[in-house]
Amino acid sequence: MKDEPNSEKQYYYEGIVKKTKMGSITIPKEIREDLFEKEAEVYFKLLIPLDKKKLILQVLSKEEADEFLQKSKKLKPEKILGVSKKGKKAISPSMKAKLEPAWSTYFTYDFENQAKVKAILESAFYKFAENPPNLEDAMGRIKYVLVSYLTSIKTENAKLYFAVEKFLLDVVEKFNLPNLLDWIFEKMIPNIESKFLYELGLLELIECSIKFERWEKVELYIFYVLKNIDSYSASESYNIMNSFKQLVKKLKWVKRTEKIDVLLKEKLLEYGQKVFDDIDYKIQIVEFLEDLNYIELAYKLAKEIQLSLPQDSPRVELVRKLVKRLHITPITEKKQTF
Repeated sequence: MKDEPNSEKQYYYEGIVKKTKMGSITIPKEIREDLFEKEAEVYFKLLIPLDKKKLILQVLSKEEADEFLQKSKKLKPEKILGVSKKGKKAISPSMKAKLEPAWSTYFTYDFENQAKVKAILESAFYKFAENPPNLEDAMGRIKYVLVSYLTSIKTENAKLYFAVEKFLLDVVEKFNLPNLLDWIFEKMIPNIESKFLYELGLLELIECSIKFERWEKVELYIFYVLKNIDSYSASESYNIMNSFKQLVKKLKWVKRTEKIDVLLKEKLLEYGQKVFDDIDYKIQIVEFLEDLNYIELAYKLAKEIQLSLPQDSPRVELVRKLVKRLHITPITEKKQTF
């Protein structure tokens, strides 16, 4: 009778590992030093037999890994968007181009580990692209990025969160997944510890939510933008005006609910009448009201500014022309309020 194979002769190591909820598997510490150089990047090729009873990790050099990834990228769009076994029609080349990651729009600000994050986001993108979208797998990868690549530097983390948000917003639009907007607002926006990027994140949410006509959410996000504006100190007037400028730009030519109009009118008038003493800032507030087509309010504030100016002020003529222009501007809506 043939002897049973001796596992000690077959394997260098045997042990038990457990998959975490995030989908990661940790190589036991006691063998890591023997197998890998400290802090060296190690690449593996994952192989899964058809019976799905084994996971095989094949160690690759960086060159071999890059070569494999390049081949995989060429195959992925065809596999996901081409003709399936069930006979679904292939998507045209122009449509395939639209269903590719728009990297230049995601990475507005460079941050640490950007290349590694990009690789994981790319794999997540094609999970979102599956029909139906493999949301559990895709979101697992997103969560992994937001846990694994955080650093001790708040600004770096803010850039990471903002980049991932931009990626997800693109996914929302390309694959019609508006429910992800709630997850972005609840799980990502509060973790952006930068006033500037926090506000940009909200503005991006506003723009995307408008496209899906999620008006209650737009109202909520505007409220938080205005709250962020209020958090600036009196010495940060430039930041306040820039924030108003970006918000008005997002809302200038879109239909708005009555609640949105109330929020904007009240806050702009508050800053134009009570907060700012600087005449130039007051004039800019009038122009924001005009851009939003709140002509009556803009005219009222402009008249108040005109009456408060000393006769020798260099702004007298500018304000006079502004009042005259608003006085003859028809009070009609350039957008639909509902």
